[in-house]
Amino acid sequence: MGVRQANIAMAAMASSSAGQSAAVGLDLMTVTRGAAICRIPERKSLRRLGSRIWYPQGMRGLPVKCIFVGLSLALLFGCPGAQPEPPDQRVYAPTARPHIGSLRLVSLNIAHGRNDALNQVLLSKSAFADNLRRIADLLIDMDAHVVALQEADGPSRWSGGIDHVASLAEDAGYPWFERASHAQSWLFDYGTALLSRQPFEEVLSYTFKPSPPTMNKGLLLAQIAWRSENETGKTHFVDILSVHLDFSRQKIREQQIEEMVKLLSERHHPSIVLGDFNSEWFSEASTVKALAEEAGFQVYRPEANNLGTYKGGTKRLDWILISKEFEFLDYRVSTDLVSDHHAVYAEIGLR
Repeated sequence: MGVRQANIAMAAMASSSAGQSAAVGLDLMTVTRGAAICRIPERKSLRRLGSRIWYPQGMRGLPVKCIFVGLSLALLFGCPGAQPEPPDQRVYAPTARPHIGSLRLVSLNIAHGRNDALNQVLLSKSAFADNLRRIADLLIDMDAHVVALQEADGPSRWSGGIDHVASLAEDAGYPWFERASHAQSWLFDYGTALLSRQPFEEVLSYTFKPSPPTMNKGLLLAQIAWRSENETGKTHFVDILSVHLDFSRQKIREQQIEEMVKLLSERHHPSIVLGDFNSEWFSEASTVKALAEEAGFQVYRPEANNLGTYKGGTKRLDWILISKEFEFLDYRVSTDLVSDHHAVYAEIGLR
C-alpha cells in the first residue's frame, strides 16, 4: 500500500485501532501435522495469457493466413541488420525446464486486486473478478509449488465483497491456502497469504507492533514437508514466510525486521522468506540487507540492476531470501502487469 492508499485507509483506521492492537503478535492458527488447511474443488478451465491474436499496425484487414506466412518467412530468413539480443533475467520464461527435485516459489504483492487502477475502492465487482483472473492466469503459467501474496484481501467493501485469496487458490489450482489478516476495519480486511500444492504442516500468523498512522503489517508462516530427489527418502520440514513491511518509515521497518529475526530464532528449520520489503539493497540502512546479515539468509544477485519489481522495474522492493541449506537454481522477475508490483520467481534446491 502506497501513499495514495493511505488517505482512504486512515478514515477506517480510527474505528479499528483497538481491534488491531488486540490482534498484534503470534497467532497459532494450526498445529496439525499433515492436515489440509483448505481443500479446493477441481480447478476450472481458464483462459491463458496471450490467447488473443495481435495484429501489427496497418495489418488488421489482412487475412490471418497471410500474416502468419509473412511472419514465418521473416523468422526463417531473418531481418536485415537484426542481431540476437542477450537473455534478459527479468523476462520469466515458462518454457524453461525446471530442475528435478527442486522447489519453485513465487512472490507477488497483488495490490488488493486493483491492477493499475488508482484505488480499489473505485472498482466494480466485475473489475475485481477480471483482475483476479489475470493474476490466476499468471500463476498458472509460472507453475510454482508455493505462492506468497501480500496486500491479499478477504471479503470486504474494499475488495468488492470477494475473498481474493480463496478465488486465486481455486482458479490457479492450489488445494491448500491460508490468509493472515493484519489490518481490519468496517472497510477492509487484508494481510499476507500463502498458496500451496501440498499440505501445510503448521501455520503461524504474526502481526507486527502497530505503526500508526500506517496500517498494520505482518507475516504468515507455513511449514511444508519437502522431499528432495537429491536425498531419497529424506523429508525436510521447511518454514516458508510471506511478509510485508511498512512502506513509509525506515525505523518501523527495522523494528519489524527485529521482530521477524526473533521469531525465526525460536524455530530450527530451513527457512524461505518471500515478500514486499519496501526496501532496496542499496538504500541507506537497507532492511532487506539487515535481515540477510542478521539471520544468515542468501539473496540472489543483490546488486543486479535488471531485477526491479516496482515503478516499471526501477526499484527492487520484492525479494526471496533462502537459508544456508538451499541454493538458487533460477531467479526471474515477470514482465506481466497484473499489479503495481511484478511477480518474482525462484527455483531452489538443497545444497
